[in-house]
Amino acid sequence: MLQQASVTGFVRIVLIIIVIYYGVKVLSRLFAPLLIKYVAKKAEQKFGGHSDSYGNQQRPQQQQQPKKEGEVTIDKMPNTKTSNKDVGEYVDYEEID
Repeated sequence: MLQQASVTGFVRIVLIIIVIYYGVKVLSRLFAPLLIKYVAKKAEQKFGGHSDSYGNQQRPQQQQQPKKEGEVTIDKMPNTKTSNKDVGEYVDYEEID
C-alpha cells in the first residue's frame, strides 16, 4: 500500500531539520574553541613541544651564566655553507621573434 504525505507531516520534518541545523550551529560555536585547543595541544606534543609526551623526557636546557647588565654576546654559527663553483657559467641570451 502506498502512503501519502500530509502537509502537517512535511512541515514537521522541515521544522525538525531546521532545529537540528541550528542546534548543531550553536553547539559548534560553543565547543569549537575547546576542540581547537585540544587539537593544538596534541599537535604540540606530537611535534616535540615542551611537554611530557615522551615519557617525561624534556629537552635539556642550556646552562646560562648570569650576564652583567649591558653585556652583549653574539652567538655565531660556523660557516659550513659550501658552494660548487664548477656548476657552469651564466649565458646571456636574446629572444628571437
